[in-house]
This record gives sequence, structure tokens and C-alpha cells, in this order.
Amino acid sequence: MKFVLAACLAAAVSAEGLRKAEPEIESNHLDLELEINGERQLFPLLPGTKCPTGHTCRTRAVEGGVSPMINSLKRNIKTPLAMSMDWIDMNGELETVVMSDNFCTRRNAMAKAAGLAAGLSMAAVSAPAYAAQTVEVKMGADSGLLVFEPAKVTVCKGDTVKWINNKAGPHNVVFDEDNIPDGVDQEKISMDDQLGEPGDTFEMKFDTAGTYGYYCEPHRGAGMQATLVVQ
Repeated sequence: MKFVLAACLAAAVSAEGLRKAEPEIESNHLDLELEINGERQLFPLLPGTKCPTGHTCRTRAVEGGVSPMINSLKRNIKTPLAMSMDWIDMNGELETVVMSDNFCTRRNAMAKAAGLAAGLSMAAVSAPAYAAQTVEVKMGADSGLLVFEPAKVTVCKGDTVKWINNKAGPHNVVFDEDNIPDGVDQEKISMDDQLGEPGDTFEMKFDTAGTYGYYCEPHRGAGMQATLVVQ
């Protein structure tokens, strides 16, 4: 059943045409019938998808106001977990994945949906740090150039950036006080010292949206500067 769940979630991410049905209206959708390890299983097809040639599909009625993907999950996952899941919250998160134009909103919604599918509570997956990630930036290119790689990084609020001393050190990270969001303490997010040994790291978590300009103090004259965008 884990395969079924993974297939459904993956389909939800790529479903361009998945939309919420009108209230009080039922529509028919197809489930693809496959035999796996001698057992007959049904896999939900996206709305509007025709049955593949040479395969058998079953028609399924979908209740109004709920994503077809949610109804498919309910029908295919016959476990205690399915009985305890908050399907309303799950439905909302999958719709957000499909409908939102914002990368961070989609990423957070997908993480929440996966957490709910794994049996976590809505309170647990709604914690600010639940969907947070760590992005790495090299200090000094592999070729020895005095640059940050990548020179521009986009993260979401709550994410952490890890700078790694790579080549041509020592290096540090100093933010430009004239090129950071209002209210952010420049000294608090900048390094006090320098990284001298290859592999040394510096990490900082960012909670304020905006554009941050920063540079390596020892090599600023050589143009070693970069940009961080927090959405």
C-alpha cells in the first residue's frame, strides 16, 4: 500500500488540471486495475485521463467538494491509519500543491500532505520547522576562484543556509547592512570570525522575507559577494 500512497502523492504534484469539484455534484473517474504479486489493485487515474489501451479500468463515483485523489486514497488504503487520518486537511494540502503559484507554499503543502499520510497530526506538520530545509553554499569554487557557489540562492522562511569553506580560504560571511530587510540585525546574522580549514561551516536560519546581500570580507575587493532571497 505504500506504493499506492506514493503514486497518489506524486500524481498530485504534477496534476495541472486537478481542481475541486462543485459542491453537491458527483462525477465519475477511473481506477486502473493492475495485478501486483498476484493481488488485484486499483490505482487512481487523474481526472480526464482515459484508460490505457490494453488495460482494464473501473469507474468510480467521486463525491462533490473533495479532490478525486482523496477519494482514491480512501478506497485504496484499507488500514487503521486510513481511519485515523484527517482527510479534510489532507484534501486542503493537496489542493494547495496544485493551485498555488508560490514555490514555498507548494513545498510546505506537499511536506504537510506527506506527513499526514505518514500518520502525523495536523499540529505536528503545521510546526514552523516541519518543512524547513538546509541549503548549502560553497565558499570558493572547486577551481579556486574567489566566489560563492551558487552566487544567488532562494530559500523559504524558516530555512537554514550552510556556508562551507571549500577553496582559497580563509573566508567569512558578512551581510551588507544597506542591503538586508528592514528590522534584521546585520551583526547577528554575520560571522564574527573566519573559516580557515577546508570543510569548516557556518550556518544561519532566516525567518524574515526579503533580499540579503553579503560578501566575504577578506576577498570583497576580488568581487566575492552573493545574494540570498528569502520568500
